[in-house]
Amino acid sequence: MGFPYSEADWAVVDGAMYMGAFGAMPGIYTIISILACIYLLWACNRVEKGKYEAADSES
Repeated sequence: MGFPYSEADWAVVDGAMYMGAFGAMPGIYTIISILACIYLLWACNRVEKGKYEAADSES
């Protein structure tokens, strides 16, 4: 495949290395991932609380 520039030096890199830089999508993806994490924490906490209460009521 090779190096994408004529010389292997960081001095020739003068811009963003991916097309999404300075756009809205990195922020949107971050918000989506934050919301997914919050939902999973909430849902798993609810399940875990139910199992804890069920085990506590058995003893």
